[in-house]
Amino acid sequence: MPRQIIDLSLTIGPDMQTFPRVAKPIIAQVESHAEFANNIGATKFGEEWLTAHCVIVQGDHIGTHMDSLRHMRGDGPGAEGIPVEYCFGDGVRLDFRHKEPGSVITVEDIKQAEKDINYEIKERDIVLMWTGAGAYNQEDRYHRDFAGMSAEATIYLIEKGVKVMGCDAPTFDPPVWSMFEKKLFWEAHKVMLTHEYYHLENMMNFENIPTSHGFLLSVLPIKWEGATGAAVRAVAILEE
Repeated sequence: MPRQIIDLSLTIGPDMQTFPRVAKPIIAQVESHAEFANNIGATKFGEEWLTAHCVIVQGDHIGTHMDSLRHMRGDGPGAEGIPVEYCFGDGVRLDFRHKEPGSVITVEDIKQAEKDINYEIKERDIVLMWTGAGAYNQEDRYHRDFAGMSAEATIYLIEKGVKVMGCDAPTFDPPVWSMFEKKLFWEAHKVMLTHEYYHLENMMNFENIPTSHGFLLSVLPIKWEGATGAAVRAVAILEE
């Protein structure tokens, strides 16, 4: 079988679902192809149609993205400080679609998921939490119906040597309504205050990965200086 590349990234556009209090992106073409040719002065040489370009205005947590340490630490490095060597490696997909919306993924859940796929997570694996929310990321329930990571489960993976984790939900933690119900807010995110780790949010197409492990992941973030997160074109790679 030839190499297979599976896109795990959301399409960014003005009608996409965004996290509460995060503005939708704006993408606007500045000039038409003909206007560019004229405005740059090439029409007098017979060029009536040249290149076009767009202006893109978006937040650093729009679409598929990785959080930098500055997301939680005021003095932490921004997206430019995310080590690229952490962002390419062996991928592991853990299935938590059976968890109730608003519930928390525990250490025991992680251990059971490892048993279910007959695999022990190793150092530098990139671990994906499959909540199922990616299947309805254009619907309102995308922000309500998924399970999220606990601080303890996050630390458990970090202590196994994991540096990068990801999910197919809008936040790595449980949904906002659940956080308010439990009076526990962004517990997995707060792990960044004491541990170095990075997580991706708003991933998708986990169901298209034909195996729970034995594939590569490339999740390289854009090198935005000082940003609290950065857009990622995440892909799974299956070799022959």
